[in-house]
Amino acid sequence: MTKLLSIAPRPDAPIACDMTGATDTLAERLAEYRRLSEYALTSRASTATATTFRFAARPGVREWVCDLAKREAACCPFLSYEIDEQGGEIVWTTDGGIGASEMAILAEFLDGPGSVAASSDAIAQRLEDHGLHVISPNG
Repeated sequence: MTKLLSIAPRPDAPIACDMTGATDTLAERLAEYRRLSEYALTSRASTATATTFRFAARPGVREWVCDLAKREAACCPFLSYEIDEQGGEIVWTTDGGIGASEMAILAEFLDGPGSVAASSDAIAQRLEDHGLHVISPNG
């Protein structure tokens, strides 16, 4: 196993997804995750506080996953992000101080293009309903 990226959680960070400093919108980020999932996702496993995604190590996937994880860490610094290369796969584990239902919602839109039919506004509302505040540049 080769460690590609490790980002520790910031203990003082609020449990919120703050997209105000992001170069993309929530809708654009979700679409990018869906494209990545369509291209390379091989499996997903979840525990009460973590989700692990396994991607085929196709051309560009290592860089793509690491870039997305860095951007996620910028908007959701209360979580930890670990990226490893293992046996021909890129393994991304996100772990943190939110519960199983919140992790399931976050994992849901990464689990493939057909898994979430809702708009980014509907997803943001579902996260809000579970106590994960979403902050976007528009409010």
